[in-house]
Amino acid sequence: MVYPYWNRSVFVPVWSVSTQQALELIKEAVQGERNDELFYDQLIKLSPNPEQAAVIVSIRNDERGHNQMFRQMYRDLTGYEVTGVSSQQPEQVSSYIAGLQKAFQGELAAVEKYRKIWFGLPPGIYRDTVWGIILDEQKHADKYNNLLLMNLTKER
Repeated sequence: MVYPYWNRSVFVPVWSVSTQQALELIKEAVQGERNDELFYDQLIKLSPNPEQAAVIVSIRNDERGHNQMFRQMYRDLTGYEVTGVSSQQPEQVSSYIAGLQKAFQGELAAVEKYRKIWFGLPPGIYRDTVWGIILDEQKHADKYNNLLLMNLTKER
C-alpha cells in the first residue's frame, strides 16, 4: 500500500547534522584544506614528470579555492572570521607513492566530512557551494587514483 505524502513521518537522514555542527565542521575544513595544500606542495616536488606535477598543481589550486569558499561561508553565516587555525606543519611525505595514497584517502575522507556539512546547511547558495566542493573532492580522488595506477604499473 502506498501512503499519501501528507501521512508519512518526517524522514531524517542518518547523516543529520545541525547547523551549528556544520559550522564547526566548516572551521575544521579550513584547516584541512590548508594542510592539504601544503602536503600537495611536497608531492609536486616529488613528481616524476611535469605532467604529473601539473595534475597535482591543479588539485592544490582547487584546495586553495575551497579554503577561501569555506572562510567566506563561515563569515557570511556567523559574522565572524575563522580563527584559531593551527600553524602545524603537514605530515612529511615519505615517498611519492605513499604520498599519492595518503592524498587519495584524504580526498575520500573530505567527501565524508563535507557531506555532513552539506546536510547541516539550509537549501541555497552555501549548500550548493558545498556540493560543488564535494564534486571537486571526488574528482581529486579520481585523479590521485589515476596517478597511483600510472606509477604502480611502472614499478612492475
